[in-house]
Amino acid sequence: MSVLEITPNEKSNTHTMGTGLMPDVDDKLVKTEEGGLITVQEVQMAEDAILAENEYTEEEYNRLKRKVDYVLLPLMWWCYGIQQTDKTGLGTMNLYGVQASTGMHGNQYSLLTVIFYTAYALFEFPSNVVLQRFNMGKCLTIYMFCWGLIVLCQAFLHSWAPFMVLRFLQGAFECTISPGFNLIIASWYLTKEHNARSLVFQSANAGWGIVVDLVMYGIGKAAEKNPNGMEAWRGIALFLGGQTLLAAAVSWFMLGTPNEVRWLSAEQKKMACARVMSNNTGTDLTGRKTWRWDQVREAFCDPVLYFQFVNAFLSCVANGAITTFGTVINKSFGFTESQVILYSIPRSVVSVLWFVVVGYTTTRIQGTRMWFMMISCLFPFIGLLMVALLPSDASYRWIKWGGYLMSVTFVVSLFSAWALISSNTAGRTKRSIISSATFVAYCTGNIAGSQVMKAKDAPHYIPGTTAIAACMGAECLTILAWRFYLVWANKKKAAAVAAMGLSEEEIARKGQELGAQDTTDRQNPFFRSVWILR
Repeated sequence: MSVLEITPNEKSNTHTMGTGLMPDVDDKLVKTEEGGLITVQEVQMAEDAILAENEYTEEEYNRLKRKVDYVLLPLMWWCYGIQQTDKTGLGTMNLYGVQASTGMHGNQYSLLTVIFYTAYALFEFPSNVVLQRFNMGKCLTIYMFCWGLIVLCQAFLHSWAPFMVLRFLQGAFECTISPGFNLIIASWYLTKEHNARSLVFQSANAGWGIVVDLVMYGIGKAAEKNPNGMEAWRGIALFLGGQTLLAAAVSWFMLGTPNEVRWLSAEQKKMACARVMSNNTGTDLTGRKTWRWDQVREAFCDPVLYFQFVNAFLSCVANGAITTFGTVINKSFGFTESQVILYSIPRSVVSVLWFVVVGYTTTRIQGTRMWFMMISCLFPFIGLLMVALLPSDASYRWIKWGGYLMSVTFVVSLFSAWALISSNTAGRTKRSIISSATFVAYCTGNIAGSQVMKAKDAPHYIPGTTAIAACMGAECLTILAWRFYLVWANKKKAAAVAAMGLSEEEIARKGQELGAQDTTDRQNPFFRSVWILR
């Protein structure tokens, strides 16, 4: 690995370094050829991983991958599903009278969504810095425990003001899980595996939702039989908070990156790091202890940041509207509260099946990821227009329900774009900046979505439904332009590398070395972009 010098924190005692050097002080910093700084520990671990890459057979790598799949993916699926149900459970609590019980009026209910996503946006950047610098698994677990306790406490509220406080705190702690899980996926898997693995845990958005919907249905029925007992929405809050605390307890011992978990041997950790070196982004420790301002500047000059931002904003206008008012819109078709919950289950089943189709196809067929993202916008564009424009009488109830069912695919466009951050962005600081900007767009979009549904338009919310359909159409066009840009950037980089006249082995080695130095995708001419559209 080519680095220029080792610099102690007080900037003295410069030394020259080459592959295999074993310095005695791990907190010294290494200056790279690009002017960045990484620690000696990161250099040594990256060197070991590069040298070890060919020590293991394909079967050994596959055996390790299967172990990670069986241990990590079910845990992440469960935790992500819990986070989604904690966030969207407010809509079901609204069906069972949370507004009346806490004395809400006017737009106070929709403000609970606004304050949640405001906190989400405010704490996104500092939380990403925390995840970058400290043990990611433990940080995510602590955040999970905190928001679980907050959701649990909502069961004991009797007024709107403390509800606003708890929703603010809930948003502040929940903001870590999506970017954190995408970073964990990037530290364990090859670039071509990112999308499918990310969609596995993101499918819990609907998959775990089926389980939770059935439990909430049971809680609602039990409350109906015992009108003098605990209100249904309070029982739902207790259940949601309790499941989160349980997941946090399990995650404390299981969740993390290769160098953090306890369920791998030292040799398996070395193998896990060696396996991902071909991503040209280093290991899970690369760049952890340094902050690169040059990468901050590069991130804001990269068109990808703005494509990510616009895509997330448009998608989340729909998300904010549907998660906050979807149950009310569904009820307006002529269903009861309990029917709304039951008829949400087919919607969740369709969502899971669509995740399976997209994940399987994008893994097997190169270049299909962004086409599926576009298709996933077109279905809700058509379906939401059906809901908005068809007459609001009982004879159209099931046709409108079918249109609402079609809108379920929109989340794939958002989630697949998140996976692109891990796949196509190198440089830990740059990745944190683009991730933070994307999730700020996620928050502002959700806030806007909750506000397009005006109280005066209840119960059908035709203007708001039309607006989010228009956002789906605009998002499809954004993804199309984004794909054209990536194709152009990919061809330009391939031509530059071809002009160097290097062998495939030299390209792979140089790419890995620069990736281990926390070099960005733009600074690294050998950054493998072959999967850029996968």
